[in-house]
Amino acid sequence: MEGKARPEATADQALYAMDRMIALAHFGQQDIAGRLGLNPTDLTCLGFVIEAALAGEPLAAGDLAERARLTTGAVTGVLNRLEKAGYAHRQADPGDRRRVRVVMEESAQARVLEVYGPFYERVCALFADYTPDETAVLADWFARATAAMQDSLEEIRHGGAAAEA
Repeated sequence: MEGKARPEATADQALYAMDRMIALAHFGQQDIAGRLGLNPTDLTCLGFVIEAALAGEPLAAGDLAERARLTTGAVTGVLNRLEKAGYAHRQADPGDRRRVRVVMEESAQARVLEVYGPFYERVCALFADYTPDETAVLADWFARATAAMQDSLEEIRHGGAAAEA
């Protein structure tokens, strides 16, 4: 497969496009969460629960708190709301009864995909316009940009250089 001709772009133009996409995604998360009867934080946590379930990995409540950068008390509230909405439930860890696992309800993924599905279909159609090598570059860029964002957020949270600017 040959890639399509692409318009030239500078790093500044790409950064601007990324910023617009992130802003739209931020507001979109609020809309999607509302459609699913959740708030954006709960939706993000549900995403981590689904991700762990699909990977076949157990997810402890404390691990969820760490991934979501929430206190364990805040995660208790999240789990109460996810349980009430029928997306997840708590289960005692069979290896350590003091730990609690977060388990996705069987219908959760389908309920989320009902809302996200059209977006995923559109994005998959976009990927179809790229060669496997171009898609690999995009995947690499997203992974590296995520790591760069994580590093920057750590600096901001801990009062580093980025927070002083």
